[in-house]
Amino acid sequence: MVLYPAIDILDGRAVRLYKGDKNKVTDYGDPLAFAGKWAEAGAEWLHIVDLSGAFTGESGIDSVIAEIKKRFPQLRIQSGGGLRRIADIRRRLNAGADCAVIGTMAAYDPDEFALATYEFPEKIVAGIDAKGGMFAVKGWTETTNISAVAFGKKCKKMGIRCALFTDIAKDGAMAGANVSETVRMQKETELNIIASGGISSMKDLENLEEAGVYGAVLGKAIYSGAIDLKEAVRRFPQP
Repeated sequence: MVLYPAIDILDGRAVRLYKGDKNKVTDYGDPLAFAGKWAEAGAEWLHIVDLSGAFTGESGIDSVIAEIKKRFPQLRIQSGGGLRRIADIRRRLNAGADCAVIGTMAAYDPDEFALATYEFPEKIVAGIDAKGGMFAVKGWTETTNISAVAFGKKCKKMGIRCALFTDIAKDGAMAGANVSETVRMQKETELNIIASGGISSMKDLENLEEAGVYGAVLGKAIYSGAIDLKEAVRRFPQP
């Protein structure tokens, strides 16, 4: 199971939100410091989110990604937030991201989304954020009228192989991963699902791995020390 330590960036700072609420922020400091910390712990991937971009639609973390790649070239980066146009994706990839997580664009500009999957094959990860089972967008501030599963099936038909699935009700709450919904998403969509939201212990990771889930994003648990990333990497050797 692939582990993705997360760095969520808001106004240039590494933060964690509680259930996606931008008014409930914990500030952890310099994103570059955490990139170094996670690299030292043995991470092979980082999951970097531009929260400012997710909320406003204006991406602003490309320079941070470029600096992380410069300092830690061994790290691969999966990144989302604020990627609403083809040009945004191209800039993020050119800055050093290895793949781009796309959600809002798919809902509001499906033609642009289809073009992105064609122009950047193997580099687009579907961002499937679920709120009450429905596909949520714009930094989780809006819910669409399509179910999260239906959107996932659509992405599979478009040739996308991986999806980041976030149960918003669990995110940042340290309440345990929603394993059943994550497994259902993977089975029904036939996508490789990266679980996100609520992962709070090694037991959560064990449950996800046993269920055959492809990957897991580690957020608040590694910032709070509930999960030791070095130990997690040892327990779950990276493919």
